[in-house]
Amino acid sequence: MSHPMIYGSGRAAVPWHRRPPVLLAVAAARLLILLPPRRLRRVLTAVRRGAAPATAGQALTARRHVTAVSLRCAGEGCLQRSVATALLCRMRGVWPDWCTGVRTSPFRAHAWVEVDGHPVGEGQQPPGYYHRLITVPAVRRPPRT
Repeated sequence: MSHPMIYGSGRAAVPWHRRPPVLLAVAAARLLILLPPRRLRRVLTAVRRGAAPATAGQALTARRHVTAVSLRCAGEGCLQRSVATALLCRMRGVWPDWCTGVRTSPFRAHAWVEVDGHPVGEGQQPPGYYHRLITVPAVRRPPRT
């Protein structure tokens, strides 16, 4: 389940020459979300290998591109949207924190990407709004001295 979005609202056009990787990320995400959660986590953990942590701007740009080319991702498809956003970021050499979680009252499941503990493109939610169940965080390396 996802937060409802208004179709067409905030959907930026993606230039034609930038659409192929976005469409590939959306299609790959559509297949990956069919996997059991444990296997999905393993796949995403393997995919993130070697990627630098994403900035909020990079993750937001990827999310906007994903929602621009896919009505499912722009609407109720939070799992596909979050996986496609993470995959698109990875194609660009970076990785945001990918998360799934639940809220208990009323019950609602959700998937999202975040950077530095802040959800990207999800609106204003208080800290702890969702309890994380599965996370594939970006690997932060200590600076070289």
